[in-house]
Formats: sequence, structure tokens, C-alpha cells
Amino acid sequence: MGTKIFLRSKLKVILYSVLFLITACCSYAQEKTRIVVLTDIGGDPDDQMSLVRFLTYANHFDVEGIIATPYGGNNSIEKKYIDNIVRAYGKVRDNLELHEPGFPTENKLISSISEGIALKGMDGVGKGKDSQGSELLINTVDKEDDRPLWVTVWGGPNVLAQALWKVRDTRSKQKLLKFVSKLRVYAISDQDNSGPWIRKEFPELFYIVTPGINAGGGFHHATWIAIGGDKFHGRFDGADFSLVTNEWLEKNIREKGPLGAMYPNWKYMMEGDSPSFLYLINNGLNTPERPDWGGWGGRYELYIPKTEKWFIEPETRPIWTNVQDEVFGFDGEWHTTNHATIWRWRNAYQNDFSARMDWTIKSYDEANHPPIITLDHPEYINAKPGEIVKLSATSSIDPDGDSLSYEWFCYEEAGTRAMSNSSTGIKHDINDHDQPKAWLKIKKSRVMPPGTGTMHIILAVTDHGTPRLTRYKRVIINVEK
Repeated sequence: MGTKIFLRSKLKVILYSVLFLITACCSYAQEKTRIVVLTDIGGDPDDQMSLVRFLTYANHFDVEGIIATPYGGNNSIEKKYIDNIVRAYGKVRDNLELHEPGFPTENKLISSISEGIALKGMDGVGKGKDSQGSELLINTVDKEDDRPLWVTVWGGPNVLAQALWKVRDTRSKQKLLKFVSKLRVYAISDQDNSGPWIRKEFPELFYIVTPGINAGGGFHHATWIAIGGDKFHGRFDGADFSLVTNEWLEKNIREKGPLGAMYPNWKYMMEGDSPSFLYLINNGLNTPERPDWGGWGGRYELYIPKTEKWFIEPETRPIWTNVQDEVFGFDGEWHTTNHATIWRWRNAYQNDFSARMDWTIKSYDEANHPPIITLDHPEYINAKPGEIVKLSATSSIDPDGDSLSYEWFCYEEAGTRAMSNSSTGIKHDINDHDQPKAWLKIKKSRVMPPGTGTMHIILAVTDHGTPRLTRYKRVIINVEK
């Protein structure tokens, strides 16, 4: 009898695992994002921290380049930090591959490492200022690939500025526009004058950024600052700060194998650059081409921001930049701030990182894996005010056989139908919001005229493994008269 129970249990695990791998293989084959990382690694240890996390998600990307850029008063370039962390990744890559497919080999990543020129900002842009990094970037954009290339900027972006300068100097206007159209930039904040120059000189370029530099206090106002736990620089409340302490990181990250050992203690704050790629992870929530829809890397809207004293210069055209979410915090209070667009997901992205570090050292059976969500209806629904909309995800499973918890909620800020509530930050009630099946009645009161527009309903499904992992589906309801 015991043998039969064991075999049934083992068969269940195998079936779940096969279904998970089939789903994962299809998903990553279709949705990998091309990416180049520009990092001023070697100064503040946060870049080293971000690179460790980034590599645990390397199977979500086609990593086309990791380029060391200058930092500090001496314009030092420390490519050796990238080399060392990638080699530590190489020791655990095969173990990561047991849990999800598609992790690049160590040699593939080593071949993508390059460096910029040891000059800061616009001093490193112009005739004779080409570098291995800027040439790699140009060649990568020029590849025959219909997917856009995301450039995540963890320091100064003058490698990107030089690539754009050279293309403009050597190609026709039409070819320049084609080159620019293939780029997507997520640049955290400005760390030198090359970022504002890029945005002014190439107004068609897709650019996510909180403008401004730290000398004027700009980082206090930045969206990305919400990734970490430094209350001086961040100056926000509401998040669970216990999840970003060095103590939590020691237990959940640093103690886990050779890659974890490469994760340093934070000096000012944890991983200031990580939102740039958390924004691109395939988790069912992130939609890279729509920064206004929100995700693990924050939410942004397209406009020309008012010039602040910490800006290097005024913005001359619309950019994707800071916007607020209203979120119920860990402290039991409602908070309306741009920081909340990131910290609202903190429990999920920290648990996810902890689990992926487990993957570097544990077998499949010993570790936890995220649930697989399947909606029982389309992701886009048309409805009218007063109409009942039924929601369902009963076919969702967990690859480890764990129980699942459900949360359906309206992400009002991501939609175009403006709504409010007189007593709570919950903008639209959803009945049975914690069940696989839920429903809502499109409300008519406390809605801005004309009462039409989109409503974003997010389903977050969390398993009961250790640590608990969350994946999402987004349902968009188009409300029309």
C-alpha cells in the first residue's frame, strides 16, 4: 500500500513537471527579450548585487551585451567584476537549467562582456570616442531581428550616446530613424549629462527615466529607489522593509552557493538598478511596450515633466517617467506615491529571487516553482456599465502540486476609466476576489465622465510552497456605452 501511494505521488510530480516544462519552453521561446546592460559596476556594490539577480533570470532574455561603463572621479572601468560574477554563474548554470529551460552558457555570456571608454558623460561622445561597447551596441541593433533591443542603463549612458552619435554621423536620416526605432531604454536616473543629451537629440527614442542627478537630491524622488530599504534616500513608507535588510539577504541570497557568495552587503541601498530588468521579466504582469500598465519595475506615463532643480537641463519632449499609484501598505495605511508602483510587488519579487537562488543549489524536487495560470476566458473583454463580468482561472496549476491562493483586483491607475471610492483605495469591488472564479458588476457611480474606457483586472496566483511564489494574468475590460 505504501509503495502504491509513493508511486502515485511520484507520478503526480512527474506529470506536473512535464506540463510545466512544456509550458515554459513554449513561453520563453516566444517571449524572450533582447537586452544589453550598461553598468558602472565597481563603485557602489549595488551593481554587483543587481547582476547576481539578473543572471538568475538570464533565461528570460537574449543577453546581447553586458558593458562596463566608467564610475567615480577617476572614470574607472571594472570589467573584472562582471567576469567574476559570470564565472560564478557558470558554476550553477546547469543546476538552474534543471528548474527552467533556456539559461545561456557561461561562454555565451563571457562573449557578450565588453566595456566603454574611460571618460564621463559627453566627454566620451564624439569623433574618435568609439569603444568596444559602443561598437557592440551598434552591431547588436543592426542584427536581422524584428524584436526591439532593450538597453538597461545602470550608470551613465554615454556608450549608448556614442553609438547614436556615430550612426547619425555616418548614415542617412532614414537609416538613423530605423536604428532608433529598434531601441528601448530604461535608464533609472541620470548620472551624467549624456542622458539628457540623448533624449533631446533623439526625440523619437523610447526612454524610461526619472530625470535628475543625486547632487541635487534627485534620487530621493526617483521611482527606482523603492526597490530597496534605505529610508534616507527613499523616504517612503508602506513597504515591508524586513525583506530588503542585509540580514534577509544573508539568509536568502548570500548563503546559497557560489553565485550567492558574489552578492555583497549593500552600502547605501539594495540593488538600485534592478527595476530596469525586473520590468522585463516574463511574469504575466509586465508588458514592456506599455510602461503605463505597471509591473515589477514600476509604472510610468508619457509626458514632459516639470523642470526641477535636480535636473541637469529641462526636458524638451515627452518621456516615460514618474507617476503615482495608490496602494495599501504593510503598515496598514494607504499610500499614494510613485515609489508604490514598485514596492507594492516587493513580497513577490523578493520571494522569487530567493527561490531562484535555491535553484542554483537544489534539485527540482527540493525547490519551489511558480504557478502556471490559465484563464478560462479571453484576456480582453467588452462590457457596458451595469453589466456583470465573470472571471475564471480554474485551470491554473502548480508544478509542485502545492495549493494555490487567488487574488483578483482592479489596477485602476493602469486603465483609462477613472474611478474612485469614498472610503477606501479599492477603486472597484470584485466579488469572490479570493477564489478561482470571481465576478464584478461594472459600476456606474464615482466614475469620471463619460464613463467609458479600460479597466485592468489583475489576477495574482500565489502557491503555498517555500518561499511562496506569485504569477499573474491581466484582464482588460473595455467599458463602452
